[in-house]
Amino acid sequence: MTTETASDLEIAGTVAIVGFPNVGKSTLINRLTQTRNAVVHETPGVTRDRKELLCEWSGTTFRLVDTGGVDRADTGPFGQQIAAQAREAVEEADLVLLVVDATAGVTPGDAELAEILRVSRRPVLVLANKLDDPRRDPEALEFHRLGLGDPIPISALHGHGSGDLLDEIVSRLPGHGERPVGDEAIKVAILGRPNVGKSSLLNALVGRDRVIVSDVPGTTRDSIDTVLRRDDSTLVLVDTAGLRRKRKQRQGIEYYSELRALEAAERADVALVLIDASQGVVEQDLAVADVARRAQCATIVVLSKWDATEIRLEEVRPEILPRLRQRPPLIAVSAHSGRGLERLLDMIEKVFVRYAGRIATAELNRALQELREARQPPGRRGRRLNLLYGTQVSSRPPRFRLFVNDRRLVTRDYGYWVENELRKRFSLEGVPVSIDFVTSE
Repeated sequence: MTTETASDLEIAGTVAIVGFPNVGKSTLINRLTQTRNAVVHETPGVTRDRKELLCEWSGTTFRLVDTGGVDRADTGPFGQQIAAQAREAVEEADLVLLVVDATAGVTPGDAELAEILRVSRRPVLVLANKLDDPRRDPEALEFHRLGLGDPIPISALHGHGSGDLLDEIVSRLPGHGERPVGDEAIKVAILGRPNVGKSSLLNALVGRDRVIVSDVPGTTRDSIDTVLRRDDSTLVLVDTAGLRRKRKQRQGIEYYSELRALEAAERADVALVLIDASQGVVEQDLAVADVARRAQCATIVVLSKWDATEIRLEEVRPEILPRLRQRPPLIAVSAHSGRGLERLLDMIEKVFVRYAGRIATAELNRALQELREARQPPGRRGRRLNLLYGTQVSSRPPRFRLFVNDRRLVTRDYGYWVENELRKRFSLEGVPVSIDFVTSE
């Protein structure tokens, strides 16, 4: 059991996992994919949005879709939206896994879900979970009452029955479908403090309610990947949990949610750092931008909720950009009206080209020659730094190796100056630039 992302594979089908809250759906996702990508916690209702992962078994790759616990009696702020996300997952699925808690027996919630699935006419497997001892497998027979076929006894926590389950899943899939997204896709992490409009922006960009939106801070708990195909480009947009102050003090669900957000930044090519324009720039916004910088992904600062403010870009630009080392581009958008969304997508593609591109050695060395003439290099004890030549050694992000007569003469101030000059000369605004100064032998 491995997770696959190679573009030469073909997805054999889509499998949706549904069930009442706290029956072990996310634990099962992690078991089948052999990952820890789904947030698992003893608190009911941790999963809210549907999360998609790839799973491979016996040479067959398929998509697994985790969903939030469906409870019709839930009168909380997210109950109806969670149910809607689960229904959409069922409609898009080739096979549905209904997970039930075998230790609790058949509950009214299980019966309600079974009725919904019978109406959907999707193929269904009933999984009697939490049977950790094989001698208890006969307890699964009670779930024949749901009218969805023979229940399968499993333990998502300990792995009992997972191999047989995967065999059954693969045998029921159509066996053909689209190819998974490959390395050519632009991975875009949407970062920001809580309630700045990250989920609203994602939904506006893809043109549908892909993730749950609420005024309640902390609504998003997992990192949700959504593929957006635009002309010849493929973008993977990642909605993330809000990043708060003092992350080291977070515990439980909040800790794991923010950990997923940080991991999303680590695997992103481009980070959109959202700032609520109606509230202005606060210190935590700058801290979020620093998360993107340390993750070594390109950065775009996005002023969200632009329709709710009268602030002008010219007022915000000098307040933000001088405080951000990567000097990222700045754009204002409104998820509500759609203003600026196409320009934002254009900007993502443009920044990615710079992030993934290479600068010819001849061009780089012409720029270095101009830098030598523009500023007197530092010196020490009668010796002066001589910037000899350089080359780009890698991309995504760009990294340069600059040869000097003595790297010990390179001061921090001079290194930053060279970095900023290369950024200006090669239009690398928002792109992390790494420079290794090496003594030429």
